Amino acid sequence: MDEKLLQHILTNLLSNAVKYSPQGGTINFELFCNPNEVIFRIQDHGLGIPSHEQTNLFNPFERGSNVGQISGTGLGLAIVKNCVDLHGGTILVESEVGVGTTFTITFPSPSQIVENSNQSQ
Repeated sequence: MDEKLLQHILTNLLSNAVKYSPQGGTINFELFCNPNEVIFRIQDHGLGIPSHEQTNLFNPFERGSNVGQISGTGLGLAIVKNCVDLHGGTILVESEVGVGTTFTITFPSPSQIVENSNQSQ
């Protein structure tokens, strides 16, 4: 994995979790590793994202209609999605307004990437 891209992914998602959560709210960060994949899960208990807006969430300049005066460009999640795609991973979002949001990023484990590239040669 590219360390700088991974840092950008995690920094953006954690920053968003803090930004869209109430003052003093709890943010959960989990890391799961197994032989086939690496999974990062970031969960907040903040605003949440309206369900009808979740399908466009990773498009440039898309922002939730319920963010109010919270600043942002709407580019962060589009860039995160691009970085995840470059690593051959997936990103999923689960969210409910007033309850919070969970982003789950799954990457093939580094050993799987090496194994797959050796098989394709």
